[in-house]
Amino acid sequence: MPDQTSHKSSGDGLRADARENRERILRAAREAFAAQGIDVPVAAVARRAGVGVATLYRRFPTRDALVTEAFAEELTHCVSVLDEGLADPDPWRGFCTVIEQVCLMQAVDRGFTQAFLAEFPGQADFALERTRAEERLALLVRRAKDAGGLRQDFDPSDITLLLLANCGVAVGSGKEAAAASRRLAAYLLQAFRADRATPLPPPASLGLGDIAQ
Repeated sequence: MPDQTSHKSSGDGLRADARENRERILRAAREAFAAQGIDVPVAAVARRAGVGVATLYRRFPTRDALVTEAFAEELTHCVSVLDEGLADPDPWRGFCTVIEQVCLMQAVDRGFTQAFLAEFPGQADFALERTRAEERLALLVRRAKDAGGLRQDFDPSDITLLLLANCGVAVGSGKEAAAASRRLAAYLLQAFRADRATPLPPPASLGLGDIAQ
């Protein structure tokens, strides 16, 4: 009797073979986006997954759908990192931990920052998670300031400045990206401490959207 396993449906309504293709495509997309950014050709993702372009488009009708699904797990992880930072009874330590982990995520995955900042019309869940992340980051900064750990003249644009610097370090340091990112974050966190504060030039008019440019 022929093996019918590959034709059984899973709980999400997909046949086992279709579900396997979907997971292979997502795995290939995450790998390609991490190495090259989210502008990598869809055909290259399909080749990496070992499927045809038509198969990829049956699972993900648009590039936006592929990108948002590929990064959904990473974005959820980013929010959980922020939640853990906010749960730390020491606001300064929580702030430092978040900065270190976000910088590391950016260093090892070139596509994450692009995906985080991109606008994906109709992808409500992704937009909601990103808004949650931004709100938690602002709260983290406020708590660290109120506790006296973070310098009072720390400006929201300084987060953008940090991520821009970290992006440059990560791209330029190749296989040493993670180590270089950790060292940069450590340098900057020392400068952010309230007890090390000396007058600074005025902040630049930067927002998170400037990173994508």
